[in-house]
Amino acid sequence: MSGLNKGVAKVEVTLKWDPAPSGVPAHDLDLVAGVFTADDPHGSPVYLVHFGSRSPDGTITLHRDSRTGQGFGYDEAMTLELDRLAPHYARVVVGVTVQQGGGRLVFGDIANTGIRIREGYTDLLTHDFADVPEALSATVVEFTRDGTDGWSYRSINRGFDADPRAFAKVLGSEPA
Repeated sequence: MSGLNKGVAKVEVTLKWDPAPSGVPAHDLDLVAGVFTADDPHGSPVYLVHFGSRSPDGTITLHRDSRTGQGFGYDEAMTLELDRLAPHYARVVVGVTVQQGGGRLVFGDIANTGIRIREGYTDLLTHDFADVPEALSATVVEFTRDGTDGWSYRSINRGFDADPRAFAKVLGSEPA
């Protein structure tokens, strides 16, 4: 990045999927963001943002949570104001997990899954989970602070055989 490009500042992450067929328990996918410090960027997250929560400083907010996938287009949305995060935070990882309330479900069991990361009207990346069909959870994007150049991002499509509780512990881990 050049000195004039301050990286990404405020992004919206949106998630979509088709509802379960009639007579089948609802499919519930959830966005999860883990925030990490510069001292421990691949350890345990300092905090998580998911359904029913937001970051302590209000910089990361889940403002739409769907439990069924019903609706038009993207049903779940999270905003990350990276440019407002305190300087000691150096990494944010965003992933998706499949709730397991109606029996074991993996991404391959759920139709028309998709995630989109945007800054303003510009799509930074999209993903459909086709490369992780047997996973219960997956990481999608990593944002890292680049000193004076602000925040950058990269795709990190990794699937995990981890339910929502276990996913919170492995969300920021390095690949084996």
